This record gives sequence, C-alpha cells and structure tokens, in this order.
Amino acid sequence: MAPSAKDELKEIVAGLSAAPLFSGLSERQVKRIARTAKMRDLAPETVVVRQGEKGIGFYLILSGSVQVRKGGRTIARLRGGDFFGELALFDDRSRSADVVAAEPTRVAVLSRWEFWGFASENPDVLRTILQEMSRRLLDSAPSPSQ
Repeated sequence: MAPSAKDELKEIVAGLSAAPLFSGLSERQVKRIARTAKMRDLAPETVVVRQGEKGIGFYLILSGSVQVRKGGRTIARLRGGDFFGELALFDDRSRSADVVAAEPTRVAVLSRWEFWGFASENPDVLRTILQEMSRRLLDSAPSPSQ
C-alpha cells in the first residue's frame, strides 16, 4: 500500500527537521518547505545526479543509501538523514560528482525555484540556512597548521 500524501509530508518534515541545514528553522517553516518537496523512490544503480550537469536542487535521503562517485571511484556513501546538492539551491554550477543509489532509496527533492519561492516570502530563513552552510564550510576547511 502506497503511503498517503499526509504520511509522505510527515516523513519529509521529520527528515528536514533532523538535517543540520534546516534544524534552526521553526516547525512551521519546515512544514512550509516540506510541502514544496517531491518524494522520489530510486532503484539501485539509479543515477541521481551526474557530474558535469547543472544542479537543480537539494536531496535529502530519507531511507536507503547512495554512493558519491568521482572518476568512477566511490568517494563517499551517504545514508538516511544525510543530504547533498545544497549548493545547487544557491548556485547553478555543474555537479562535482555522480551520485548513484546503492540500494532502494527514498529521497525528498527540493528544487531551487521552489526553495526561492519559499525564501522570498520568508527571508529570515535564508540567514539560518546560510549560517549553517558557513559553519559546515568552516568545519570542513583544513586548519592553518595542516
């Protein structure tokens, strides 16, 4: 039996609320963003994003896992609760790696245009998200002693 739209919305809200990128938002704000997301079920070996293609949005893994591949080599494995493509919400640069479903995987997809429609009505959300992105970038940068 397929999940109802209400069940899917609950699943997306729970996933977004747990994602660090959106964790600083109010429950109401998360629900509003979640309503714009689309649910996708992926079969194993489905290419979710392809290196070199323009990014259209953000992907939140709700269940299953994906492999991040660069040059045919797996460089990371992301699981439920992880996300990728967040920079595509702000920039239309090409994707830096392939992302391929490693097993049956369910993702919520938030497109750039849906995100900016929401953000234009809720500009305070941008500050929260940008602060988290900045923190993540700083945390991933090598320390000066390296």
